[in-house]
Amino acid sequence: MNRKAIISFAIIFLVGLASNVVFAKGGSKAGSKVPYVKTITTGPWNAGHVQGIAVDKKNGYIYYSFTTMLVKTDMKGKLIGTVTGLLGHLGCLTFNETDGKVYGSLEYKNDEIGKGILNKEHSAKHFPDSWYIAIFDGSKIDRENMDYTDANILKAVYLRTVVADYSATPSKYACAGIDGVTFGPAFGKKDGKQYLTCAYGVRGDTKRTDNDYNVLLQYDITNWNSYAKPLTQNELHQSGPAEPNGKYFVYTGNTTYGVQNLGYDRFTGNWFMFVYRGSKWQFLNNTLYIVDGSVAPSLQTLKGSPTDEKGEVLSLLKDGLYDEVNGIYGWEMLFGSTGFAPLGNGYYYIAHNRTVEGGQTAKVYLYQWTGDTPTPFRIVK
Repeated sequence: MNRKAIISFAIIFLVGLASNVVFAKGGSKAGSKVPYVKTITTGPWNAGHVQGIAVDKKNGYIYYSFTTMLVKTDMKGKLIGTVTGLLGHLGCLTFNETDGKVYGSLEYKNDEIGKGILNKEHSAKHFPDSWYIAIFDGSKIDRENMDYTDANILKAVYLRTVVADYSATPSKYACAGIDGVTFGPAFGKKDGKQYLTCAYGVRGDTKRTDNDYNVLLQYDITNWNSYAKPLTQNELHQSGPAEPNGKYFVYTGNTTYGVQNLGYDRFTGNWFMFVYRGSKWQFLNNTLYIVDGSVAPSLQTLKGSPTDEKGEVLSLLKDGLYDEVNGIYGWEMLFGSTGFAPLGNGYYYIAHNRTVEGGQTAKVYLYQWTGDTPTPFRIVK
């Protein structure tokens, strides 16, 4: 199947919208029914487009990143509160069931993206290139326009490894920062200790040969309370771990700004990486790659490295569309790069972004895993 046919098939496959509530079989007991709202809508918001979502299943809330603000609603879309005032790029979100907090990638940088945010917010500030994991206490978010500087609402942890790779000349692995974040076990294990995993943004430079991997960092956040500090944009702090617990590489071919949304799925035991399509002609340039969570990383020489660097390489799930020339498996999804949240039992929320009069909206749809090629999810009708 050629590339145009693949994209056309995916578009046809995803047509169909739904609303109200579905009852899905699953859970710990055979035949038990778990209710999921089929669509949730929020907006419009005068901010950037939706970047990520996180779901608090226990308390019935959903959180959205709209680039410079965090939005909290209930599962029917009723607004609970917002956190505003950020001048950085708040990206992918994930919910930590252990501490009940929302974690998100947050970056301040002086490239076209960072400058675009400052222009939109009518700010003349200049920030040192900085990367953080933002930690929101969602239980304290109960009204609109809450101040990001409130230490009860938001603290952040500085990621100096990302800063070092971005600032190198040239940048290592074409690192453009971070975006995708999720919690999951050590690679090669389905259960056990949970690590915060974040993904590099990787520049889509078609002339480089060392940017055909997506890069994942894993952090043990057990002692992160000692690093987490309130955030002030008058003087960005640099409190964070010296290095991650592990750095891993996934050979996918080059993508445009790397993994936009990253999600570990307990149901399949795999890691989902939603990306913006790459533009190197020698690859299929898919929009979804799935890391096989059952396979431990192996030390390999990184393809295209000018120094023959070795790294811990992860394996893609051997399913989907196969690029025989490059040995890469991928999938096609129209959505997912602007919000993905596994719910369990083969169900997922995926955000559809839209620009309307008054700003940006997000409509979250319930999807179900099918494993079909080229698109492994379907909207639940």
